[in-house]
Amino acid sequence: MKKLIVSCFVIGLAFNANAQNYWKKNTGKTAKIFLTNSKTHEKMVDKGTVKFEKFGQPKETDACIFVDPDFKYQKLIGIGGAITDASAETFYKMPKAKQKEILEAYYGKNGLGYTVVRTNMNSCDFSSDSYTYVQENDNSLKSFNVAHDEKYKIPMIKAAQNAIGKDFTFYFSPWSPPAWMKSNKSMLKGGRLENVFYQTWADYYVKFIKEYEKRGINVWGLTVQNEPMATQTWESCIYTADEEGDFLRNNLGPTLWKNGYKDKKVMIWDHNRDLIYQRATTTLSDPETSKYAAGIGYHWYETWNNKTQLFDNLAETQRAFPDKFLAFTEGCKEQFDLTKIYDVKLGELYGRNMINDFNKGTALWTDWNLLLDETGGPNHVGNFCFAPIIADTKTGEVHYTYEYYYVGHVSKFIKPNAQRIGSSSNRIALTSTTFMNENGQLVTVIMNDTDDDIDTNLWIEGMSAKLSAPAHSIQTVIL
Repeated sequence: MKKLIVSCFVIGLAFNANAQNYWKKNTGKTAKIFLTNSKTHEKMVDKGTVKFEKFGQPKETDACIFVDPDFKYQKLIGIGGAITDASAETFYKMPKAKQKEILEAYYGKNGLGYTVVRTNMNSCDFSSDSYTYVQENDNSLKSFNVAHDEKYKIPMIKAAQNAIGKDFTFYFSPWSPPAWMKSNKSMLKGGRLENVFYQTWADYYVKFIKEYEKRGINVWGLTVQNEPMATQTWESCIYTADEEGDFLRNNLGPTLWKNGYKDKKVMIWDHNRDLIYQRATTTLSDPETSKYAAGIGYHWYETWNNKTQLFDNLAETQRAFPDKFLAFTEGCKEQFDLTKIYDVKLGELYGRNMINDFNKGTALWTDWNLLLDETGGPNHVGNFCFAPIIADTKTGEVHYTYEYYYVGHVSKFIKPNAQRIGSSSNRIALTSTTFMNENGQLVTVIMNDTDDDIDTNLWIEGMSAKLSAPAHSIQTVIL
């Protein structure tokens, strides 16, 4: 025990020394600023540099963002968005030149730096119809075939994979088993997976992985079930926390491992922040179940029953399960309205969620649909929503919403394996997070979603850079 304590102490000293040496090397150096300002219509504009000067003890009247490189937290797995049937169908309805533009916008050298792709196994609401990969009542799964996906979804996923390269991180989620496996005999409107089909459904995941990997798409992970507490008008399936645990422990986990897929990252829950702590503490209370789960997924739609997002639930869950990563797996602005696609509030919704999610321990962040058409679809149950890029399939125009730019202030500059750094703001109007990239680069994102311009200081160990945070703006400061 004494040896362990000495080792930890030595590591701690070395860590602090490295952080201090890093800062000393950059004392008096300049930081680069990129700004999106809704008032001036500037979007991710290079605003030049700002210099750090000595600044001792700040007063309470000094607006500050405090950053301390001595404190490091979770590493970033990656940031990205979902390639659904709707995204892929819309993509291939666009002219070839626009398809290239959209891929570049997300994955290209000058794009958002996305590395993560999520997709749906079987249909979801953002599909043109309901479908599965097997014939009715095929309990043996001999008819399993992903030909449906080869028309739009698989080609777009492969195009994203080719553009991303080595950092490509791909996972999938089911919205519903085939109707014949469920209690309500429908893929829609909830229902539950019948016990007799637990093993058949587990085998289904393996079939899906094998078929996608045959086509050169490496599967990094999966979620057990999309929104397992929501009885939706579209594809849905209900699991209690105990039922999800039983399925993972007795069927899905062992089946993945038996087929050589022990490395696949399984994420439980995959629903809103409101119940995340209860679900995690219940489902993962059994060590035999917990060993099969790598992460805990969540969405941001708890506002249907709350006035605001419940970020503190993430921190509590992370404290309870420090060995599991937190993964934001889906979020979007609902109730699409084409006249509002240039509203800065769309971007602020994303900025507020991303910054707070990361500050509460999130390691993976995935937006919902990458791309939707001029109706906010296609969607076979009329659940039309916003996306960062709206493609007008009638005119061929590509519209970039503020969602796109606000996400970009994080994803473009903070790279996979970056580590979150200790930081805080002394003004509620300024929301901020900081990461250190593997090359030692410090990246701070600051958002002001109020109606007032605010002058602030980026304060790091007795040095400060004076910044302006315009009303309804977001900026990235790179040191």
